Amino acid sequence: MTIEHVRQKHYPKADIGRRGMALGLDFFVVWLVSSLLGGSDIGIQFAEILVFVILWLVLRVLLVYNNQGQSLGRWAFDLKVLEVEDGEIISRIPDLQALVKREAIVGLGALLVSIALSNIRANPTAILLVFPLAIDCGTALSDTQMRQALHDRYCGTFIVSSRRGYSLDIKIKKLVENIRQNVRR
Repeated sequence: MTIEHVRQKHYPKADIGRRGMALGLDFFVVWLVSSLLGGSDIGIQFAEILVFVILWLVLRVLLVYNNQGQSLGRWAFDLKVLEVEDGEIISRIPDLQALVKREAIVGLGALLVSIALSNIRANPTAILLVFPLAIDCGTALSDTQMRQALHDRYCGTFIVSSRRGYSLDIKIKKLVENIRQNVRR
């Protein structure tokens, strides 16, 4: 009896730019709603932080778990999150516990960025709060094989390109190309 290695289904790697835009879109939506609920006072607003955390978990955990691995940003840019086991991509969405761990790490970095944006006028050194998220996500640039960020490595997840989505990046590229052609005329 011989052991046969079953070939894994090929999943295209997600571009770092598209991943960044998807994260940026999710962050912008959550930050916009939470900042509208915060006061005009400078400093840390606990109500704003609470709303940010709740919205982040709803958008990045519950929606992903119930929407085939796609949050709003990942849907807009044709991406989805899958589980990785022993270096091979498993064609299933991570369980709820893995998603909560993953998004707690990313959400903490995003929350620090949100605090930095709220306090940048009063304290320019608040920009240093961007570094944890930059270090976490920046590790995907050095990982040429799997393109996993620190939170992906820790939780055993992987971001892949998907056929299901809105293709916002492709639509923007077409719009820019049409504008360029119209300007040349």
